[in-house]
Amino acid sequence: MTTQKQHTRALTGIVCGDEHLSHEEFQHDIKRAASGLREAGVKPGDCVAIFMRNDIPFMTLSRATAYIGGYAVPINWHLVGEELTYILHDCAAKILVIHADLWRKVKDEIPEGVQCILVETPKALREAFNLTPEDCKVPSDQIVFAQWLAESDPIADPPQEGPSSMIYTSGTTGHPKGVRRKPLPPENAKELQAFRSRVYGCKEGVRAMVPGPLYHSSPNGFAMQSSRVGDLLLIVPRFDAESFLTMVEEYAITAAVMVPIMFIRLLKLPADVRNKYDLSSLEFVVHAAAPCPADVKTRMIEWFGPVINEFYGSTESSGVTACTSEQALAKPGTVGTTVPEADVRILDAEGNILPPGQIGEIYSRFPNMDFTYNRKPEERAAIDRDGYITSGDMGYFDEDGFLFIADRIKDMIISGGVNIYPAEIEEVLHNCPGIKDCAVFGIPDAEFGESVMAVIETDDGNTIDVKGVEAYLREHLAGYKVPRHIEVGHDLPREDSGKIFKRRLRDKYWQAAGRSI
Repeated sequence: MTTQKQHTRALTGIVCGDEHLSHEEFQHDIKRAASGLREAGVKPGDCVAIFMRNDIPFMTLSRATAYIGGYAVPINWHLVGEELTYILHDCAAKILVIHADLWRKVKDEIPEGVQCILVETPKALREAFNLTPEDCKVPSDQIVFAQWLAESDPIADPPQEGPSSMIYTSGTTGHPKGVRRKPLPPENAKELQAFRSRVYGCKEGVRAMVPGPLYHSSPNGFAMQSSRVGDLLLIVPRFDAESFLTMVEEYAITAAVMVPIMFIRLLKLPADVRNKYDLSSLEFVVHAAAPCPADVKTRMIEWFGPVINEFYGSTESSGVTACTSEQALAKPGTVGTTVPEADVRILDAEGNILPPGQIGEIYSRFPNMDFTYNRKPEERAAIDRDGYITSGDMGYFDEDGFLFIADRIKDMIISGGVNIYPAEIEEVLHNCPGIKDCAVFGIPDAEFGESVMAVIETDDGNTIDVKGVEAYLREHLAGYKVPRHIEVGHDLPREDSGKIFKRRLRDKYWQAAGRSI
């Protein structure tokens, strides 16, 4: 008799919730979607926006867009209003593929001329996010993805295998920027595939799990790679600590991409829960996107074994350093050594290369991953020094060539692996009735690494309803950007220019936590 567990351990293809496609079915859908996109007018270099939670059609459309030389543009599905509209305008999206429940929330913000294809929100997502079944159905007057796909004949042309997805990344000021890469010649593309296999742990035959959102660069790159070379790609609708352990055992998962907050939630499980699952299939767990406390990493290695790996980089640079479990234990706090495909420099303010042990700004170069910002070449030039780019991090190399992150020049907040930039939140606060000025910054958070803090100054010192401020922010921003802490301040410290001196406000929180930034 074949048990369910035995069946899932042998399953191949792509799985999300109770939906499953074999490799052959997945490839067939990719070719049908590629044909449908071309029929809809998508040409090489054009963009197809994807506004979805984790689901199999997310991967189908991403692969199909690349098949015909286009850019898949994954968009954070938490975005609202002008945040979404801006990206759709900036990338000049020909098509927007969107879950039905999300479409109902943002339909009025979708620019005219963008053709929408709606995906019925599946059972796994309805349950994970407690969605109303009626909201998850596609309205009768809209294009239904499943029907659209069924009516498309598989494309006969060979794949162009265009560039990687164009993911929008947020800096400290202004709007998000699309990281647009050029297609690589076949030989360079092959080298890049080998790099991803090594750094992501996505080798031939991998049984991979993606518990993080596919609109983020690391999970997206991991999923795209493993969907090409793996035996199984398991897409998780929403991360849950114990469910993660269950799926590792049931599907015999060998590789996964994670962020440190997932480690923290796993470690909070009772010992009897943590110890009852067989995790021996795991060979490579890679994490990125946010700093991981050394003690958390040590505990994970003690539990999972020496399978915990890390890479450091950004959406722009990709991974430029890599760190194994053995290296993490030997050099607590390091993010590893430079990968052979990249080059990393530590520069002072004048652009001089600094010796080991001296902190400076981190610049990196990865020739096969060069890029421009979509429609913003001047922004690309602003972060470049002699072909090396920076994301504003400060750090140093030790004598053995291991990189350590010391600080961030920019005010970017990384909360639970998500980049949040204060300028956008401050802009909304400045428009809130009753607020004279404000400062937004990150403060220590035991679970998320950092959480968003806002200090507001009221008009003429009047009192203000903090709950009302929160409600106002939620009308204009995605929920994860709304400060978890809002404090009313008076006579806020200012620089000579009149700008609020944020460091004086936030230092007390970091010092109280025994840390500095």
